[in-house]
Amino acid sequence: MSFCSFSGGEEYKNHFQPGEWETKCSALFSSKSKFEHSSPWPAFSETIHEDSVSKQPEAWGPLKVCCGKCGNGLGHEFLYDGPREGLSRF
Repeated sequence: MSFCSFSGGEEYKNHFQPGEWETKCSALFSSKSKFEHSSPWPAFSETIHEDSVSKQPEAWGPLKVCCGKCGNGLGHEFLYDGPREGLSRF
């Protein structure tokens, strides 16, 4: 998710081939958890490992998501906005 762009959308939004989404130091998401969403960015319902990311509450509702190893900012987790009831969207 560090490849996001507000102006042109996200080139991987519609990429659904099998694989993993990774940073330089950690595997973050599996294509198995990717789903279609109206946002311009790729959407995932869960991380590969619980410690793949760290999360910090934001004042306006979602959780700030960072790489669990290096701490680089990756975006947000939107609670209860996943593909099924009770799931989040990363």
